[in-house]
Amino acid sequence: MLQAILGTIDEGIHVVDANGITIFYNHVAAKLDGLTPEEVLGKPVLEVFPSLDRESSTLLRVIKDGEPIYNQPQTYTNWRGMRVETVNTTLPVRVGQRLVGAVEVAKDIRKLRELSEKLIDLQAQVRKPKRARRFSSDGTVYRFDDILTQSSELIRIKERARRAARTNSPILISGETGTGKELLVQSIHQASSRSGSPFIAQNCAAMPSSLLEGILFGTTKGSFTGADDRPGLFELANGGTLFLDELNSMPLDLQAKLLRVLQDGIIRRIGHTQSMEVDVRIIAATNENPQEAVKQGLLRADLYYRINVVSFELPPLRRRKEDIELLTSHFIDKYNRSFQLNVTGIDSEVRELFYHYDWPGNVRELEHVIEAAMNLVEGEIIKPENLPQYVVDRAAHREDSGMTVSSLPPLQGKTGKLRDVLQATEEAMINQALQATQGNILQAAKRLGIPRQTLQYKLNQRQTGAKNSASAADEEGKKANF
Repeated sequence: MLQAILGTIDEGIHVVDANGITIFYNHVAAKLDGLTPEEVLGKPVLEVFPSLDRESSTLLRVIKDGEPIYNQPQTYTNWRGMRVETVNTTLPVRVGQRLVGAVEVAKDIRKLRELSEKLIDLQAQVRKPKRARRFSSDGTVYRFDDILTQSSELIRIKERARRAARTNSPILISGETGTGKELLVQSIHQASSRSGSPFIAQNCAAMPSSLLEGILFGTTKGSFTGADDRPGLFELANGGTLFLDELNSMPLDLQAKLLRVLQDGIIRRIGHTQSMEVDVRIIAATNENPQEAVKQGLLRADLYYRINVVSFELPPLRRRKEDIELLTSHFIDKYNRSFQLNVTGIDSEVRELFYHYDWPGNVRELEHVIEAAMNLVEGEIIKPENLPQYVVDRAAHREDSGMTVSSLPPLQGKTGKLRDVLQATEEAMINQALQATQGNILQAAKRLGIPRQTLQYKLNQRQTGAKNSASAADEEGKKANF
């Protein structure tokens, strides 16, 4: 009856005695190993499975060590040369305190693979598919509704850009890095009659001047070593929009060729004798004032006057501080979805730091600061300690330089240079606030109406100055003694 039961189990059962001789071997084990029970019973394990040794055989290791082995993958070859893959659980067999053998239960790894694949398929059916980012057929992502703002200046620019989208005139956009120039360009393209046609963007500073001409106008086979017949961006953008970013980085000789395209819509591939007509709307952008670029010789005057038919100057973030909170909420929502978090906002200190910071990288920098904070935040509120340190330090510098006389207490008869009087008054106010709060920096900062990081920065500066003064005094004393 025992043998009948072991023979009906849907797993391979292999039992050996203390000498490694097989004493029981069911049909499932034989099927897994590609053998018959008669070929295994009564024989040493290493004779039937010559690819194993006393260390790699789980049965022999259990006999040697007396310790069970659970769920051990094993790959071996039988005496016929057939490769076998199983997952084995091997247990010692004892009679009283004496080890008399080992029993191994083997599972077919192929069945386990099938089960795991079925599980993955079921998960794929149940799991809600991730929402793909919205792309238009022309490759653009942004529309006017994606430009979030409460700034009256930027709202006017959006309205003017909507009207300019109806025509085919060239457009020149200027603005600092990170102000969203390409966002506006894509919005114009999407709102135009060319929205179903190609939109191609090229940064003129990202390519060597020797390659940029071929990229823009195309090449002809044999025109230079390795050249092949290849269309340029003007041909590829035919019927659509070509965005040339950092136009002021384009070589002046290439600017002259661009001027011709603007004037008559004619291009010629490098090395080709024939010209072709293209219908492309050109939108260009510069990361500095285009008039200054003309004065510095970086931008041809004739090209500037030809491409500057419609122009927009995007304001930096420091000129539209009313948008900081709106954009902050937007980026928090974005990274909540991306990082699977539940951050609800920023605290009052961060809000004040953001207001005093000058944002040289503009909206792009704000997004990166929020992303950095979301990597470090604990809880639901972003706090100053979650921000990059350079933001805290720079905001403290700006707030320090922004002090006004009207915010100071009475000077109480102090005389001398204005800088010294202001410094003495500031120190007195800080000391008074620290005394009133028994040295609590956070409460003292609230009494002074400044962020905690600003007060900490000022205290650190004071300590550094005191150490420098003490060191200088020591040096003077040594000189005097000498």
